Amino acid sequence: MVQATRAVAREQVLVAMLGIPRLLAHPAWRGADPGEGRGLGVLLVPGFGFGDRSLHLTGKWLRKRGYVPIGARIGLNVGCTTALVERLERRLEAHAEATGDRVVLFGQSRGGGLARILAVRRPELVRGLVMLASPVLDQLGAHPSVLRVARKLARLSAAGVPGLLDEDCFTGACYDTNSAGLATPLKVLAIAVFSRNDAIAPWELCADPCADCVEVSSSHTGMALDPEVYRLLAPRLAAWARSKEPVSVAG
Repeated sequence: MVQATRAVAREQVLVAMLGIPRLLAHPAWRGADPGEGRGLGVLLVPGFGFGDRSLHLTGKWLRKRGYVPIGARIGLNVGCTTALVERLERRLEAHAEATGDRVVLFGQSRGGGLARILAVRRPELVRGLVMLASPVLDQLGAHPSVLRVARKLARLSAAGVPGLLDEDCFTGACYDTNSAGLATPLKVLAIAVFSRNDAIAPWELCADPCADCVEVSSSHTGMALDPEVYRLLAPRLAAWARSKEPVSVAG
């Protein structure tokens, strides 16, 4: 019980932010080759209940290396899964057109699940997929406290509050469609980063069999602030950047 309480405490946002100085001082952050990314576009998708600012440092790290990252612009990522994927699809199309190439989808937690569904839907526009602590093997496999918040949002949606998850995302056609998307084998290169110290998303549900699975020791909330994550991602993303080729957005 004590161990579980400590694990959940580590997932507090303020606790995770204490890791920022360590990240900024680490060689994985400081050593940057501005030509590494070769102008490769990256679409950053935040986790459940978070907005684009949560991946601000990730975007900065990418930009210093010559990538072209953009935010998802989906607000706090609390909306209907199908509606969010459709919005992300339009964002993906626009970024592929702007950069003239396929785009890397980079999602944390629920953002990784949304990105995976999108990668299945539009593989011709995706250079690669990065999923950080994303329980893609079960949409409803997150910690019970997270699911309780999600259920409350569905009740608010039923009461008429727009822009939130609704019951269809849990049991209806929305759930079925997106579960199928998460179960469909990927046609793009993918990386799934997980941690056994994750108190929100069980690591077993993050180990996508279609992806290159990489283990780190961070918390769930702090994964995008963990220098080890960037050290492991750097050579993989650089390899994707070297394989750039023009793409037609029209598909």
